[in-house]
Amino acid sequence: MNVSLSLPWPPSLNHYYRHVGPRVLISKEGRRYRERVAEISRRANNATFACPVQVELELYPPDARRRDIDNSEKSLLDALTCAGVYEDDSLIHKITVTKHPPMPPDGMAIIRISDYEQQTTAE
Repeated sequence: MNVSLSLPWPPSLNHYYRHVGPRVLISKEGRRYRERVAEISRRANNATFACPVQVELELYPPDARRRDIDNSEKSLLDALTCAGVYEDDSLIHKITVTKHPPMPPDGMAIIRISDYEQQTTAE
């Protein structure tokens, strides 16, 4: 099975979580992002992965500011779990992330998910 989605640019971890006393919660911005991803996923009408997967992320930031690519990964992968694209992000066995030149004004993330086929090497 293969799934390909074009998603909005994800919030950074600094904006995805909020600390409230000793608890860590998903921020209002993070919840809105999850809802947007869930809606896009529902419209795509894909089945849920229940087996190991490999993920390819193509990130197009909204502007030319310096960004660490791993800062966008967590919120994006968690939103895909909440949307039911895969049962849990622990099913991800391989991930490839590529950051491209900016795509103003909003940026985007293109995600390709497929069954993970473990390579065996002959010894």
